[in-house]
Amino acid sequence: MNLELFLLVAAALFGVGLFGALTQQSVVMLMMGLELMLGGVILAAAAVWHHLAPASADGQVLVVVAITVMAVEMAIGFAVVTALFRAREVDMTDQAGDLSA
Repeated sequence: MNLELFLLVAAALFGVGLFGALTQQSVVMLMMGLELMLGGVILAAAAVWHHLAPASADGQVLVVVAITVMAVEMAIGFAVVTALFRAREVDMTDQAGDLSA
């Protein structure tokens, strides 16, 4: 497979994630859009890294670290959303923007 195909898939992932992040009102859907965007960036970075240095494993280590950070970020984000929902019955971004009371 060539680099252009991977970059095209990464751009499609990023585009779908950007659309989802900009159009959704639910906090969970917003987080899913952001994760799709990060996945597209990681896929593009891994494809370029493999294209430039195919014998090196540094790119693979970077991808594993980035995916681990994404998983931790999602776990913390869902914990915050769950706590916000339990405390104030809020699940939409415009309601969650007002953090007073």
